[in-house]
Parts: sequence; structure tokens; C-alpha cells
Amino acid sequence: MARAHETTSGRLLPTNSPAAVWAAIGAVLFAAQAGAFFGFVVSAFGDLLAVTPLPGAAFVTAVEAAVEQIPTLLSRDVIPNDGYWNGSRWVGTFLGLPPGLAWGIRAALVYLYAFAFAGWGILGYRLYRREYRTADWTPRDDMIDRFRGHKWGIFGLVVVFMFVVMAVFAPVLGPTTVDENMRNSYSNEITYWDSDAEAVQTTLVGEANLASQSRGDNPERVLPMEYDDFGRFHPFGTLPSGQDLFTFIVSGSRLSLVIGLLSVGLSAGIAASLALVAAYYKGRTDLGLVLASDSVMAMPQLLLLIMLTTVLSGTWLAEIYSGGFVLALIFAGTGWTYMWRSLRGPALQVAERQWIDAAQSFGQRPLTIMRKHMLPYITGYLLIYGSMTLGGAIISIAGLSYLGLGIAPPTPEWGRAINLGQDYVATGSWHISLIPGLLITLVVTGFNALGDGVRDAIDPQSDATTEDGAAGRGGGA
Repeated sequence: MARAHETTSGRLLPTNSPAAVWAAIGAVLFAAQAGAFFGFVVSAFGDLLAVTPLPGAAFVTAVEAAVEQIPTLLSRDVIPNDGYWNGSRWVGTFLGLPPGLAWGIRAALVYLYAFAFAGWGILGYRLYRREYRTADWTPRDDMIDRFRGHKWGIFGLVVVFMFVVMAVFAPVLGPTTVDENMRNSYSNEITYWDSDAEAVQTTLVGEANLASQSRGDNPERVLPMEYDDFGRFHPFGTLPSGQDLFTFIVSGSRLSLVIGLLSVGLSAGIAASLALVAAYYKGRTDLGLVLASDSVMAMPQLLLLIMLTTVLSGTWLAEIYSGGFVLALIFAGTGWTYMWRSLRGPALQVAERQWIDAAQSFGQRPLTIMRKHMLPYITGYLLIYGSMTLGGAIISIAGLSYLGLGIAPPTPEWGRAINLGQDYVATGSWHISLIPGLLITLVVTGFNALGDGVRDAIDPQSDATTEDGAAGRGGGA
């Protein structure tokens, strides 16, 4: 249904060009943290190309070094929390505040900025819907309205959004850096106040970590929201090695997100392509794919994982993301069957529609028909099962890291943190395993809740009560 263009900019923005103001606000928001966005993208590609024989690795490394020089508003340099007590006041911290408070301000501003950016995106959609879209209504409006009223889905969206923000802004959110606290701890120094000597002293980070180890009930352990003897604040406490647990977790979130997106993206691409082919050609093609999927599902995934990681351990593939790239390939190669079975039904339904016969009668090629007339129909289901599969991929990565497979130590990963603290669960160092375990549960629940919300928004009959009183679930979920 079309309508005449009516300007309502006065209700949204006080200007005759609301799109220009909206774009200007977005440019300011992006410029404030451009270095963080570019750093996330460049580091992801840099880690991939650094160990491959492909050309361009040196160029990406140079770009990564240049990106690090881009000023950002919410950075460790602007709001520092690395400082020391000189006997009368804090030196080197933001506004002379205690390190814990300075870190809390920086973390709160990062999430405030992220939610402001999300609000800018929502404002842009509302602006387009009211000011520039010709149609007064589209089916997408009903889906969005249904999702807005889905509290469980909104909860999942918020959790997933906060997890993504953690991954993107990991270097800023940590109270310290991975290089300083973990990789090169004996190449970095810290300054602290020695209460016994009543003087400012300097020591290596590695030596400070040895004196801050959380090992059971030892008096040196550092619990969540505590300072160690060197004036360093640890939001989640320390590891058995004395390293900061929060920095370990935020760095591991970036690795989990990249590997999860890669594995789910590959699985979704394989599953969608084969579902369209099976639905279009049917017959022997469909039967062959069914047999192929049954054969892949019959393979023991854990045994296959152990075998492939062992075989590929000496190759350059095992060096990408510390073995995470191999995990992504294995997950994609063995997990596409479940998503394919979920997409096959909707694809077979759309293949029987009259517009498919009309497109064939007009002489359109099969690839064009599948891409233009069939793929949009299953895209919603692809989003549903992709979001649910991503949560499963994250928990699988954590589980394998807990078993010592996949992600090679000492790379930060949530499952490895649980493994490091399993001997201290019943002691005073309970936080090492409990905190990452709770975060894994929360993130996976968030992805599942988001998938539920998207499913119910796309298919409002998926939660309809059946005749016998049972709640039916659409799409095979």
C-alpha cells in the first residue's frame, strides 16, 4: 500500500533534513571509537594471514600498527587505570581516582557508548520508516513489532549485544593488557607502593603475578573486586598463575566470537546451498543429500576432532587462531547436516509455489531461481537456526578447550579458565571456574533466547497451542 510522502521530521529531529542530521550523529559516534572498530577487523584478518603462505601478511601487519595509532575517545590512554599509590594519593590514574573506580568508569562508558550506537541504529530505522519509505506497511513491520513484545527474545538480544561489545572492545575493557599481563609479563614493569619500606618501588609484572596467585586458600589469593599487594585492581580476581582473570575472559570472548561466527557462517552457507539444490531438483539429488547427511551425522564428532587436530597439528592451519580455525572447519564440516535438515522442509515448501513454476516458464536459470525466489523464503529460518547454532558452537569450543583440545595454550579461552580452576572449586579460589562457567551459560542462553524470539517473530504460529494442549514449535526447533 503506497502513500504520499509526508514530512514528519519535526517529530523526530528539528531540521528539514533529518537524514543528514542522523548521518552526522553516526559519523561523530563512529569517529569517537573508529580505532576500536578498525582494530577488531584488522586484528582478525591479521591473525589469519600472519601464519598463512598467502601474500599480504606484511601489509596487514603494517595496517594493524597504523590502526593502533588512531586516537579513540574511550581508550586506556584517555581513561587510564594503571597507577600507583605514592603514600598520599594515586598517581597515573584517571583524575587521580583509585584504579578500580577508574576502570569502572571506562567500562561503563564503553557500554554506554555501545547502547548509544544501537539507539542511533534504531532511530535510523524509525526515520526511514516514517519519512522515506513509500509503503505504509510491510510484513517486516509486523515481525519487528512481535519481536519487540517478546521479552525472552529481548533478553537474548541484550545478552548477545553485550557479549559482542565485550569482544569488540576487549583491549579497552580489560584492567590490563594481554601483552603486559600474560604474553610478555617479564618484559613489562609496574610501579607500586611498598608499605614495609614506605616507598615507591618497581618490579616486573611476572614477579607481581607470582605474588598474586590464587591457589586454593593461600593468603596471596585475590578474589573478585579486590586489589593485590601491588595496587592492581582485579574485577574477577586472579588465576592460579596470578594473571588477571577479567583480562583473560574478555580476550577469550573475542576468540570465541570469531571462531563461532566462522564455523556457523560456513555451516549456514553449506546448509542453505544444499537445501536449495535438494528442493529444486528433488528426486535422486534430494535422496543423495539425505544419505550424505546421514553418513556425516553417523561419524563420532569427538573422535573425528581428535583425529583431525592430530593430523593437522604440524601444518600452518593449526597455527591460525591457535588452532581455532581447524575447530571452525571441523564444526562446519560436521555441523551443516543439522541446519540442512531444518532448512530442507521450508525449501521444499517454497519449491512448490506457483511463482517458481512461473519463473521456470519464463526461462530463468536454476541458479537465478534459487537465489532470487527461494533463498529469501528460507533466510528467516537461517537466522533462527544460525543464532541457536552459534551458542552451541561457543559452548563446544569451551568444552574442547576444557579437555585440552582445539585452542592451544596459553591463548585465553573460557573453557581453559574453567580447567585451570577445577582443582580449587571447593576452596577459597572458587572464582576461577565459577565466573567463566556462569558467563558461558549466560551467553549460550542469550543466543538461544534470541533464536526463540526471532522464530516467534517470523512465525507467530510457532507457539500456538495445539488441540491436545501442547505447545507446538515451528521450523523444527
